[in-house]
Amino acid sequence: MSPSFSHSQIWAALDALAERHGLSASGLARKAGLDPTTFNPSKRTSSAGRRRWPSTESVAKALAATGVEPSEFLALVAAPDQTVSRRSGRMIGLADASNGEAFDAAGRPVGPAWTELDFLADVNELCYGLKISGDAMAPLYRHGDMLIVSPHAPVRVGDRVVVKTLAGELLIAELKEEFAQAVELKPFHNGASDRLLARENVAWMSRIMWVGQ
Repeated sequence: MSPSFSHSQIWAALDALAERHGLSASGLARKAGLDPTTFNPSKRTSSAGRRRWPSTESVAKALAATGVEPSEFLALVAAPDQTVSRRSGRMIGLADASNGEAFDAAGRPVGPAWTELDFLADVNELCYGLKISGDAMAPLYRHGDMLIVSPHAPVRVGDRVVVKTLAGELLIAELKEEFAQAVELKPFHNGASDRLLARENVAWMSRIMWVGQ
């Protein structure tokens, strides 16, 4: 971590990251595959009062587990005390999202199957929530997790995405590679093989911004 950031800023940013995803400090640690006490307040100073810093590896695992870019985390570090405000958005369950009438041609929410969801105020108004059902994508995504999806954010290789094919299939995957006439996806469903899709068969592809519970 940059020496220009204080001990309190780093820990406050981790607390803000956990809150953004509807988690406690221990919940964030568990989601990152760490010991549940890794980010607890009791771990932030030693019994002798010496300050303890989170390891770079622990922070990296927390960012990977929540799908947050390092630049987004650094913004939290720079303003850890920013008030968290919320607004209403739209949410749909994974099963209902597979319905052919849940999205328009650009991957934006349409139809009556959507319900209201409380979002952080800084989430773009076009973002929506996609609620995971079942544990077919565990441990990355578990039952009840909420994917916050943007139908307009730029998508790059390595991003986690939601893809709708012209055949009506809804895929949750990593964009593994892009070619002139095709995209290669790594689906998160357990046991699923990589998929090479012709671009002409992709209705839309939207970026997963982060995941909450």
